[in-house]
Amino acid sequence: AGFIKSPLSQKRLTQDSVELYCEAIGNPLPEIQWWFEGNEPNETHGQLWDGARQDRVQINATYKLHSTSSLLISNLSSDDSGMYECRASSDPDRNHLSRSPRVKWIRSQANLFVIERPDIKTQVASTGDVLVLSCNITTPYPAIEGHEWLHKDKVLHSDTEPSALTNYTITGKMEEHSGVYECVYKGHPPIRGQVNVSVPPQVTAYKKSEHGNEGDTGVMICKSPSFPPVSSWVWYKNGQERITNGSGRYLVKSSGNKTELRILRLSIEEDSGDYQCNGTNAMGSGSASVSLRVRSRLAALWPFLGIVAEVLVLVTIIFIYEKRRKPDEVLDDDDGGSAPLKSNATNHKDKNVRQRNAN
Repeated sequence: AGFIKSPLSQKRLTQDSVELYCEAIGNPLPEIQWWFEGNEPNETHGQLWDGARQDRVQINATYKLHSTSSLLISNLSSDDSGMYECRASSDPDRNHLSRSPRVKWIRSQANLFVIERPDIKTQVASTGDVLVLSCNITTPYPAIEGHEWLHKDKVLHSDTEPSALTNYTITGKMEEHSGVYECVYKGHPPIRGQVNVSVPPQVTAYKKSEHGNEGDTGVMICKSPSFPPVSSWVWYKNGQERITNGSGRYLVKSSGNKTELRILRLSIEEDSGDYQCNGTNAMGSGSASVSLRVRSRLAALWPFLGIVAEVLVLVTIIFIYEKRRKPDEVLDDDDGGSAPLKSNATNHKDKNVRQRNAN
């Protein structure tokens, strides 16, 4: 067997996680094991297995074209510091209880240094429309190489100052910028602090007015993007009647910062009205209203029926107009076929002839 990837020595803080990785090749495919030796003088090598250390150790291995194995340790403590060893062997007798393997296990080692996490004091100061977030390391920690401020994994600010105190300023009301912010002290390893901008729920309705047809299912939705998330949602009808999930035709589905009310088989008489969604978290409560209008199933046909009625009226008017107009047209045609009027042309001719004879 031979290693193509070996675990690397690392530094971590208490409460962090660490992952060590090992990859080996051989014929047949080698088996990979993980061993640990602590920093105490009397501590000896001990094999690690999946689920060790109160289920903080996870080992994942795959054996395909070559052998790979990863060792993940979560919620680190100072007792996890020490030397970790990845062992690999292709010998069929590698785990035999009485026979020694012909090929010894090959080993690759990495040291893990778990450093006590320094205490970080955080603060949120609000003055008008200005928020100042601050982090301050209160215990000595050397080699600070700068700071970063993050929100939703987006870097908001970065510098190279070595100070233990770092600030970040936000312009705007606290309600507009609630959430979890991280201050990161650059170093080996980096140190992260968390600043929470907490406000009561800013509840809004997905639509302030909803419409549904009688017999269909009505859906109303409210949400709150604020931090901390809403811990309890309650729906009311007309500001008084509290709606219980599963009662009657009501179904309520809530998860985090969103709630949904469904009303089955809508009724014009019973379900039309105003509904209120109320959200509560550790900072307070907020609410929004939704107006529900239930229409008759025939309501969708009224525009079509109106158009049909207009067409019928128009056709009727045209028909009546044509019926009244035809007799007049017939009289006009009879007059046109009567005898022509007498012309004065003959009289003029005779007159001219008599005049010439006279001369």
